[in-house]
Amino acid sequence: MRSGRKTLERRVAVRIARSKASVFLRGDFRDLGGYDQVGRSLRRLTAKGRLVRIGYGVYARAVLSPFSGEVVPAKPLPALASEALARLDVETAPSSFSQAYDRGSTTQVPTGRAIAVRGRFSRKIGYGGKYAVFERASRT
Repeated sequence: MRSGRKTLERRVAVRIARSKASVFLRGDFRDLGGYDQVGRSLRRLTAKGRLVRIGYGVYARAVLSPFSGEVVPAKPLPALASEALARLDVETAPSSFSQAYDRGSTTQVPTGRAIAVRGRFSRKIGYGGKYAVFERASRT
């Protein structure tokens, strides 16, 4: 390696550190290198605990949990899912659970893991075996 050049992994890490976003797409780093190279860099950063993979080509900023000592996303799953959907240009709406709670027809407080989407969306977003639940938004 030449002394003046940064590795692709380091350039990706610097871009992540400077960003205010919590969710990153593989395409965010398209200008830094090829598809496979960027993928390898993201996998290495995931292995080092800097990122958590929450979906296909979707990564989240990671922190070390003070409770379990494991690497976990910096934000809760509902916030990450909403940010990821916004980054993927998927329109969202309040879920049927949130609407029922807002109407007062139930006292069950929604967890926020259920998100209504307009149009078709078939990806999984989550980590550690816990995933956001997507439902079709009503047309009203």
